[in-house]
Amino acid sequence: MRVVVQRSKEASVTVNDKVVGSITKGFVLLVGVTHEDKEEDAAFLAEKIANLRVFEDEEGKMNYSVLDKGGEILSVSQFTLYGDCRKGRRPNFMDAAKPEYALKMYERFNHYLREKGLKVETGEFGAMMDVQLTNDGPVTLILESK
Repeated sequence: MRVVVQRSKEASVTVNDKVVGSITKGFVLLVGVTHEDKEEDAAFLAEKIANLRVFEDEEGKMNYSVLDKGGEILSVSQFTLYGDCRKGRRPNFMDAAKPEYALKMYERFNHYLREKGLKVETGEFGAMMDVQLTNDGPVTLILESK
């Protein structure tokens, strides 16, 4: 499982001109699932993200987590995170999980985040989405379960 974590001041996702998810301060997560991912991968990354200390304290040091700050999550499924561009000019998506399995793992990942007490908004799995965010910092990290 691969997740791009972007610290944001506000964010939203729109499908067919309708906002389907929005948050204020917190994280925008672009979530990719591969066919090898297991339940433990989803649980591991949810734990890591919930407690990732990337919000500043009073001295400007990254000492607070999204949980500490009462932040929110906008989680967006993103199969293109497993696009392999090493050969040729068109990405190969062979490492991305099949949609049925990816949806199951994506939902489990969001469930684990909610179990931590986080408010989690989502996009629409498999849809063409417009994601807007104000990246805070900018702070952008890539996390993997393997």
